[in-house]
Amino acid sequence: MSNKKWLMPEEKAKRIAVAAIVAGVLMVLFLIAVLIVQFVKIGVANSERARLQAEIERYEQLVEQQREDLEYYESELGMYHQALEQGWSTPRS
Repeated sequence: MSNKKWLMPEEKAKRIAVAAIVAGVLMVLFLIAVLIVQFVKIGVANSERARLQAEIERYEQLVEQQREDLEYYESELGMYHQALEQGWSTPRS
């Protein structure tokens, strides 16, 4: 008699199978949605990284240009030209 208690009617077994399939499909859809969100986040992070890398390169070029200007203005010729621009004059021979 106890064996009969554990036997399921065919309709109940079908309902459980359908519920398990639906749960599996929903889980797969959820995981696909999570993957899509993660791929979008990765794409956004990569584009941000590329933008920041381009900005870093631009600033490095600016620094190098300013370094060259500083070297010029610290040189004797640069100071001479700056003095002339400020109104200094050279002694006449």
